[in-house]
Amino acid sequence: MNVSFILILLLFGAIATYFAGDKLAKSVALIFSLASVAGSIYILNLHMAGVDIDFKEVWISNPNLFIALKVDGLSIAMMLLTTALTSIIIFSSFGNQYNNSKNFYALILFMSFAMVGTFLSADAFLYYIFWELSLIPIYFIALLWGNGDAEERKRAIIKFFIYTLAGSLFMLVAFIYLFKKAGSLLIGDLYAFPLSGQEQFWIFLALFLAYAIKIPIIPFHSWQANTYQKAPAVGTMLLSGIMLKMGLYSVIRWQLPIAPMAAKMYMDIFIGLSVAGVVYGSIVALKQRNIKKLLAYSSLAHVGLIAAGAYTLTLDGLRGAVLQMIAHGFVVVGLFFAAEVIERRFNTQEISEMGGIRIQDNKFASMFMIVMLASVALPSTFNFVGEFTLLYSLYNSGIWFAVIAGTTIILGAVYMLKMFQHVMLGEANAKVFKTITVQETVVFVIIIAVLLFFGLYPKPINDLITPALQEIVTKINRQ
Repeated sequence: MNVSFILILLLFGAIATYFAGDKLAKSVALIFSLASVAGSIYILNLHMAGVDIDFKEVWISNPNLFIALKVDGLSIAMMLLTTALTSIIIFSSFGNQYNNSKNFYALILFMSFAMVGTFLSADAFLYYIFWELSLIPIYFIALLWGNGDAEERKRAIIKFFIYTLAGSLFMLVAFIYLFKKAGSLLIGDLYAFPLSGQEQFWIFLALFLAYAIKIPIIPFHSWQANTYQKAPAVGTMLLSGIMLKMGLYSVIRWQLPIAPMAAKMYMDIFIGLSVAGVVYGSIVALKQRNIKKLLAYSSLAHVGLIAAGAYTLTLDGLRGAVLQMIAHGFVVVGLFFAAEVIERRFNTQEISEMGGIRIQDNKFASMFMIVMLASVALPSTFNFVGEFTLLYSLYNSGIWFAVIAGTTIILGAVYMLKMFQHVMLGEANAKVFKTITVQETVVFVIIIAVLLFFGLYPKPINDLITPALQEIVTKINRQ
């Protein structure tokens, strides 16, 4: 068995879900998503046992391209994140009814297939194909099953599509140039090929444009808030919980090791842009009256901190970035799911129309509070581990980077506590908040369990990702 089994399982699951029909689609999708989690855990065990589970076959002989999948601690961590969150997201959607649900759930599994492929690819052309494939299902999920006015939704989703597609074209041009120079697109060959300082600058910049839009990093973020607001809850969770991690992962896996000279030369600039996103996202979040937009700008601030840590080019920075990617994935899915639970009952995203929910459902308020506190990196939560490591790496790169980036903790606490106050506290709302269901409770319990367990005991993930990150740091420091 090799790692291609996970991709085959997800792709077959998408096809089976489509042919299962609308009535059975969600159940079939959940079964295959859970099977992919089990398969990912099995792959993890094989990797830990030292079994070779990489996959490499000639795809096209002229030009020389491969279907190459690489397994290390970093790619396995991202595969586990993707399959686990896909299962949670599918299960969280059971409280809604969707027209053409067979199409809806098939697209979710196909998107998961493409994202896992992106994390596993060891050939740049294959990686690019998976990168682009992931854009197609989310485009239709957001466009066809999204919220609000159809014309406004269409404009927001098309803007997102054009932004991300345009960024990807720069990446494609960079890979074409690398293929002409190196004669190969295998990631190991690209790492080893010597590029001049000028060549590295242009390759680094082209990749940065693709990744900065996907993450997003300011000033390439303008598509994010409206897309998050207009997409259905499932789409927003897929985008924020997993898809933006493709950009952050790619910075670590592709951009920094391929163009290390450029990364070192312009490190302060890119850390500065990332830190600016932390401050900007936090300040704009303070002013939001729509809960999904508030969470979107909160996410912008958090991923800015992750990107800043990655651009420090240190082991601590890369390790903190990966830890925080995983933690952010679970916490942001929990927050957007909480917003969805409220919208199901109050039929609104406006914070001013909420309030008093704690009086009607104290259990929901308590679980929402735990996820909210995790998002502001309360000690003993998973996010604290990641943020502390990131700020430590920034401190070592420049004290002012750490001081400014640290505002995400202060400002984050302000806007999240303020949001919690207006949404949960106060007098009882005139609208009836129906007690959350067992299914909704299970979603929150799983997310909270992950955030608390790895907040108290992050060693398993730390041990898994560190060897792969040490290897990447060695590649970065080779010049």
